Formats: sequence, structure tokens, C-alpha cells
Amino acid sequence: MSEKTFTIIDETGIHARPATLLVSTASKFKSDMQIAYKGKSVNLKSIMGVMSLGVPKGGEITISADGEDAEEAVAGLESVLKKEGLAG
Repeated sequence: MSEKTFTIIDETGIHARPATLLVSTASKFKSDMQIAYKGKSVNLKSIMGVMSLGVPKGGEITISADGEDAEEAVAGLESVLKKEGLAG
């Protein structure tokens, strides 16, 4: 299992476009992936789940992966978060 916490720096938080990017990136991996915010955890491969969290700027999220490619999965999502200017 691999896990990492991020602080959202994008002005609009995780809205539709970044949520879609995260879900499509997560879907490339075999591991089960979760995103947690304020004690609620949802499947990172579900656009509705990610959107339901309503993560604002300054929100702290934790991304976790469990499976054969867990390390790669978390690293891949970290790369997307930083490249897109979503998390610091």
C-alpha cells in the first residue's frame, strides 16, 4: 500500500476538469485507489465520487493505492497534481 497527502493550491479546488484528469490517470493503474478528504474516502476511479468530495483551495487530500502497482499509481497522480498546478 502506498499513500501520500497533498494540499490543494488551485483557486477553484478540484472541480470537473481536474477531477476528470485524476480519474483518467487513476484508471490507468490496476491498484485499488482512494482519495480522502475530511474523513470521507471515495474510489479515485469514480468521477462522481471525486466530485462529491467538493475539495476547495487549501483542502488536504490523501491519495492511497493498494495493489501491485501502488507506488507507481501514487507517483503518477502526484505528477498530474503538480503538473496541473493543483497541489503543492
